[in-house]
Amino acid sequence: MLSAIATVLLVPPVNLAVLALAAVALSWPWPGGRWPGGQWPGGRWPGGRWLAAAALLLLLVLALPAVSNSLLTGLERGLAAPQTGQAAMPQAIVILGGDVARIGTGPGELDIAGLTLARLRGGAALARRTKLPVLVTGGVIDDGPAVATLMRQSLEDDFAVPARWVEAASLTTWDNAQFSAAMLKRDGIGTVYLVTDAWHMRRALIAFAAAGLVALPAPPVFDRPPGGQLSEFVPRVSSWQRSYFALHEWIGCAWYAWRARG
Repeated sequence: MLSAIATVLLVPPVNLAVLALAAVALSWPWPGGRWPGGQWPGGRWPGGRWLAAAALLLLLVLALPAVSNSLLTGLERGLAAPQTGQAAMPQAIVILGGDVARIGTGPGELDIAGLTLARLRGGAALARRTKLPVLVTGGVIDDGPAVATLMRQSLEDDFAVPARWVEAASLTTWDNAQFSAAMLKRDGIGTVYLVTDAWHMRRALIAFAAAGLVALPAPPVFDRPPGGQLSEFVPRVSSWQRSYFALHEWIGCAWYAWRARG
């Protein structure tokens, strides 16, 4: 619960909407002409309307595909899909879990969703190409089976690729790294291919390095960088989600880098 509240307060665009509402509230006249904590003309905070306008403007900016795509592709710079010739170095493939989808109305009726499916598809292709064993990682994020349990089932049923290790206790990317490293090190494995979304890879690499594993990035797909088309400057609702993912990762990278130093 505290993590969800912190995310709302720290990561745009939702916090910008909260900020705009708070600024509008502070711009209303207070009884007796007195604003809590100080005396303002007419009981209004003079900067309230300006702050609300700035927050709304930033909301509009983050809805532009040119902005959201730039934020995402900035995270992906310096990453490269692995070449088959590198297969002698890693000893295993780690696939990070993502989202799940509800497939029924009963408790626990879940299956993997789009992000996780894309990661599994990329990891399965890499496993067939390299013949390396696979670890899937992801804990319970809704009532029902752990994400890793659903991933193992999908790998076997949909891609005919077995998962040798199933790490089903982690709740964060940091946990993914720590718990996966503990399992792999018991089998003498210290270098892996890491499969997750390209925009999530940078934070994941920080976490796995902190856990003592050498991880080579193996993102299944990359996002398309902005091309300067006029349509990229037309606001879209989907760009808010992409901006959220990107800013969440940039903030998460800073937090994980600080955490790794400790």
